[in-house]
Amino acid sequence: MTFKTPDLCDEFESELGRTVRVVAPMFQRYGGRNSFSGEIVTLKVFEDNSLVREAFAGNGSGKVLVIDGGGSLRCALVGDQLAILAHKNGWEGVVVYGCIRDSADINGIDIGVRALNTHPQKSIKKGAGDRDVAVTFGGVTFNPGEFVYADDDGVLVSSKRLC
Repeated sequence: MTFKTPDLCDEFESELGRTVRVVAPMFQRYGGRNSFSGEIVTLKVFEDNSLVREAFAGNGSGKVLVIDGGGSLRCALVGDQLAILAHKNGWEGVVVYGCIRDSADINGIDIGVRALNTHPQKSIKKGAGDRDVAVTFGGVTFNPGEFVYADDDGVLVSSKRLC
C-alpha cells in the first residue's frame, strides 16, 4: 500500500474536525521500510522488553506494535533479534516511545521502525507491563484496534482504516 501522510491529513480533514491524529515529530526513522501502516497492538512497559518478545512471537500480519516505554532513554526495548522475529512473523512495523539498539542491523531488515533514539544497553526481563491498553505519548492516544500510518513526514493515528 502506498500513501503519504500529508495527503492523508489533507484528505481526512474536514470542517467538522480531523479524522487523523498527528503524533508530535519526535521519532527517528530506522528499519528497511520508509513507510508502514497497520492495525495497532499496544504495550505499556518500562525498561523491560519481555512483552515485546511475546508480542513479536505472534502473527503480526497487517499489524504495528506501539510500545509505550515511558520515553526512557536508559536502555533499548528492541534490538536486531527482536526485529528479525517481528519480520519473520509478518509485523509491518513498530513505534517505540523509547530506544532501540543494533540500529545498523535493523536498517537492513524489511520492517518499519520509529524510536526516540538508540542505546546500546539491553533492557531487564521481568515480564512486567500491560498489553492491549490505551497508551498516550506525542500528544496522541493509541488505542488497540485503531490504525497507524508512518512515513518520512510523520506518524498518524486513525480510528478507521484510511487506505
